[in-house]
Amino acid sequence: MQYRYSLSILAAATLTLTACAGMDTNALMQSGATAAQAAMLTDSDVQQLSVQSCQEQDAKSSIAPASSTYAKRLSVISKGLPTSVNGAPLNFKVYQTKDVNAWAMANGCVRVYSGLMDLMTDDEVRAVLGHEIGHVALGHTKKAAQLAYSVTAARGAAGAVGGSTVAALSKSQLADLAEQLVNAQFSQKQESQADDYSFDLLKSKGLSQKPLMTSFQKLATLDGGKSTMMSSHPSSIDRAKHIQDRINSGK
Repeated sequence: MQYRYSLSILAAATLTLTACAGMDTNALMQSGATAAQAAMLTDSDVQQLSVQSCQEQDAKSSIAPASSTYAKRLSVISKGLPTSVNGAPLNFKVYQTKDVNAWAMANGCVRVYSGLMDLMTDDEVRAVLGHEIGHVALGHTKKAAQLAYSVTAARGAAGAVGGSTVAALSKSQLADLAEQLVNAQFSQKQESQADDYSFDLLKSKGLSQKPLMTSFQKLATLDGGKSTMMSSHPSSIDRAKHIQDRINSGK
């Protein structure tokens, strides 16, 4: 649920390519151009990449069938949430795995893991989903897709030895991009913004914001506040305190 941007998209791609010595010059230039184009991806491009990435993840995951307890439970939980964000219809599914995680992509693909649902109450799951929707609504997932695309394009240079260029993402590159979108990290500012988005969403629906706080508290118990899902930028404990402070202030 977190993405770090220590370098700009173009700078990250350039540094990666500079280290690829001994490769065909034309191939490197083509790969570099593709990476540079990542910063100029249109909303339509990002949507397409997100659709393909989500399909890639769904294909290799065990999705809870509509008849399952998890799917039925998620259907009830998601009823209080928006049906679309930025023009993209939201699509909720459960991955059957003990991992504790949830994520969303720019096309409205929202996935929650059964391990998280086992850990949390319905209200807490809803609060977490509100956080993920926030990343989409605030444009964070679009930036993540641009960064992932630039890195994937740069890595494509490794397969360009001998003058071969990659005109489109291969299956392996698409799998690489999808993994980056699921496992990369948001910045501290983006995480805080998504937390506040979920808080405001719950408040606007007349729902308690406390479950957002308790969801962070539960994540903090997993590994001392450094859960992979909502880790240290800021820590789950600090995030729980921020939500409690907002509850206390009534703002």
